[in-house]
Amino acid sequence: MKKFVLLCAALVVGAFANEGQEFEGLLTTPACAAQGAFADCYLENYTCGSDDCFKKINAGETTSPKLAIYQHNTGKTYFVDISKLKVSELGEGMNKNGVIIIGVLDEKTNTIAATEFKAPPPPKKSFFKGCL
Repeated sequence: MKKFVLLCAALVVGAFANEGQEFEGLLTTPACAAQGAFADCYLENYTCGSDDCFKKINAGETTSPKLAIYQHNTGKTYFVDISKLKVSELGEGMNKNGVIIIGVLDEKTNTIAATEFKAPPPPKKSFFKGCL
């Protein structure tokens, strides 16, 4: 009976452990991460996938650009599968550092199947107390 209870407990813990791991970094597009253009990544990269892509897409046409998370401390770039997330919620973290993506990493494709997204906290308010 004890073995059965321990086996059940191990299965439950294993099921929750496989929910995902956290990946923290800068949320950007794969093209911007490859170029190292983090602060200079144009907004159209997030809407249609590359620089000047708005010239190739007709008005009203929707696309689903790829996203990536770049980790500064390791220098790795992971592709992010956002099919389980609402795209409207991701706007808070676009081109910002400190974004946390929770999901399962597929080592073969280097893709994170995202299940949760956490935006970085907004910057603290500051007041300039200096002499002009």
